[in-house]
Amino acid sequence: MRNLIDLRGKTAVVTGGSRGIGRACAVLLAEAGASVGIGYRSRAREAEDTVRYLRELGVHAWAEAGDLATPEDARRLFQKADEEFEGLDIFVGNAAVWPPEDLPISEMDDDRWRGTLQANLDSIFFTTKEAAKRVRDNGRIVLVSSTAGQRGEAFHVDYAASKGAIISMVKGLCVELGPKGVTVNCVAPGWVDTEMARPAYGDGGREAIAATIPIGRVPPAEDIAGPIVFLCSDLARHITGEIMNVNGGAVLVG
Repeated sequence: MRNLIDLRGKTAVVTGGSRGIGRACAVLLAEAGASVGIGYRSRAREAEDTVRYLRELGVHAWAEAGDLATPEDARRLFQKADEEFEGLDIFVGNAAVWPPEDLPISEMDDDRWRGTLQANLDSIFFTTKEAAKRVRDNGRIVLVSSTAGQRGEAFHVDYAASKGAIISMVKGLCVELGPKGVTVNCVAPGWVDTEMARPAYGDGGREAIAATIPIGRVPPAEDIAGPIVFLCSDLARHITGEIMNVNGGAVLVG
């Protein structure tokens, strides 16, 4: 990665960094030379393993646990960044949930709706608010949305609504932070081979899903992390307010 993208001297915070897309992103950032702090909710062992691996790559790394859907824990994550780093260059907002149970809106209770919106949208609001206070001039903010945020997702309107709101946030934030040279972009994955999505892959589900993707495969998390790191680099310094679809063309088909 360092042969193409050089992030040495940069600092980054990645939420949901103990596994999946967040971990893959933290690793690629570190391979490019950035120091990385990760936020996670409860997977302490995975977070410790990730930090250990990042340090083996020769960068400064740390982890902080917390429920980022609360302002207190979001603030504590970035207070940790204040202690560990001399300024912040990159924020990747990735933490999210996808409730696997199919539910029509007529049967969706308040707990399911509010739980998804809190985990996916409140966490992005509270952490991005803290990041915006700290990110240095010419810094980078990348928020992870979804194909569902653009075309919707039947029986998962809670998830689709939360991800669509993130896209709208990016459109506004890029204008707010543009005068500082800070770019704000969004990556929109489709199906990804992560623990969160695995309930949908049993009993032939993976093959059926892959058949709906023009490129014909369910990608590993690293395929999403690469474009995120690109948006964090100087190669993307004139890209802002964009939704980068990283879904094998799935957003283009029904």
